[in-house]
Amino acid sequence: MRGGLPFELFLGLRYLRARGQRTNLSLFVWIGVGGVFLGVAALIVVLAVMTGFQDGIRDRIIAANPHLLVYQSGGAGLADPGVVVARIAAIPGVRSATPFVHQQALFTTPGGGSHGGLVRGIDLRTPAVVQDIRSQLRSGALEPVESGEPAILLGRELARALGVLPGDTVTVISPKGALTAVGMVPKMRRYTVAGIFEVGMYEFDASFAYLALPVAQEFAGLAGVTGIEVKLADAFDAKRVGRAVVAALGFPYWVRDWMDMNRSLFAALQLEKLALFVIVTIIVLVAAFAIIGHLVLLVAEKRKEIGVLKAIGASRQSVTATFFAVGMAIGVAGTVAGSVVGLLIIWVQNTYKVIRLASDVYQIDYLPMKLTLSDGLMVIGATLFLSFLATIIPARRAGALEPVDVLRYE
Repeated sequence: MRGGLPFELFLGLRYLRARGQRTNLSLFVWIGVGGVFLGVAALIVVLAVMTGFQDGIRDRIIAANPHLLVYQSGGAGLADPGVVVARIAAIPGVRSATPFVHQQALFTTPGGGSHGGLVRGIDLRTPAVVQDIRSQLRSGALEPVESGEPAILLGRELARALGVLPGDTVTVISPKGALTAVGMVPKMRRYTVAGIFEVGMYEFDASFAYLALPVAQEFAGLAGVTGIEVKLADAFDAKRVGRAVVAALGFPYWVRDWMDMNRSLFAALQLEKLALFVIVTIIVLVAAFAIIGHLVLLVAEKRKEIGVLKAIGASRQSVTATFFAVGMAIGVAGTVAGSVVGLLIIWVQNTYKVIRLASDVYQIDYLPMKLTLSDGLMVIGATLFLSFLATIIPARRAGALEPVDVLRYE
């Protein structure tokens, strides 16, 4: 022991401080530390960006969409939604279950503007639905729609594309024609824009319009509804609740949850996250070769000292541990420094939102960063493991040197 440190660790730390003619060794130390530092910082930032981006999109999807959609097989929809809603609402974990109508439409204005979109009929007798719509409303009022008037709510981007404001009128044209004496003609209805809402996802804000459920049923020509939308107390419990809904309703009903509807998006994001992790790990691998080079040169220079240490009683394990401490000190120093800088970058971005995104492309307006505990431990574990592999072989070669052979030629 020296100064409270084990002999092997004390000697290893002394070997890190190369002086005089051995300054080239010090350069390898800095290359190794710098490589590990850059690799760890880059890995932490990359994983935080991918996790934050994925979670940001997921949260917007959860907020904007029902957690479960219940349909009846066939194209006629649900003729008696009240019974189905009552059976779904009795299932534990269900926060609300409401019927809806979904209909493609073309929106036109007196000024000549037109835009395709989706009309969604919502049940405004349900408090949870009213609360969600009020939280999304940015201008206008919900009351005309609630009262059953021929009024409509438009998404912000849809209203912008049409060039309308609350109080203006829009004509909504259904692709399902109405049979008249002169044959099939498009079904058209004129509605007053009661308000403009914003979900926060460009895809929804640019295509969705809300009507009161009875008005939407009349427009779509349905006696019943398209399906039942279900909100859950815990959106991540959608799989279990979905199975419970199927078991409670039986055939011919079927269920889709928000995870299934967005499976391809999340699978692509997860694959991209894995690919970036593998690519950036190459930086740490380069640093590992720098550690190997440093230790090989250090062992070659310290051959005489190794022989003396063994001659005075140092064991093979002690010599190995000494050079192992040198390599791992480089790895640990780079890992600590890279972790601190990576976490600092995450904090700055989340606090000041330095990197902004185009919301119409990415569905979120800034780049969120989130580092999970498992990702952080994976980065640190992978880096220290590579440092261990880079260190163990040169350290064992140093421990295997025989003092007689070393001192004979020194």
